[in-house]
Amino acid sequence: QVQLVESGGGYVQAGDSLRLSCAASGRTFSSHAKGWFRQAPGKEREFVATISRSGGSTSFADSVKGRFTISRDNAKNTVYLQMNSLKPEDTAVYYCAARPGRYGSSSAYEYDYWGQGTQVTVSS
Repeated sequence: QVQLVESGGGYVQAGDSLRLSCAASGRTFSSHAKGWFRQAPGKEREFVATISRSGGSTSFADSVKGRFTISRDNAKNTVYLQMNSLKPEDTAVYYCAARPGRYGSSSAYEYDYWGQGTQVTVSS
């Protein structure tokens, strides 16, 4: 069992930066690939970024490519999402997710564990 807790969300201006953190419990943190997803009001949950079990492989949605980075510290059982040059359209609840295996996925259905989410609001 893996429990995930996100933090770091907030209210920022367009162009600002935020770093989200996802702290995981359980000894199996390093055996899981991780992903970040987001959901805006009235919209479906969408893929943002994923990182492999080792941290050596990452993938991003086209909408955030070049602005967001994902990283993980297996010693701290934490995965991060660094968000730069934020835009109003980045406003959403951001969720951390984990799936067993080496690589992540852009499909939310392939993740077994989810955090409760953290709100990010970007004003214009």
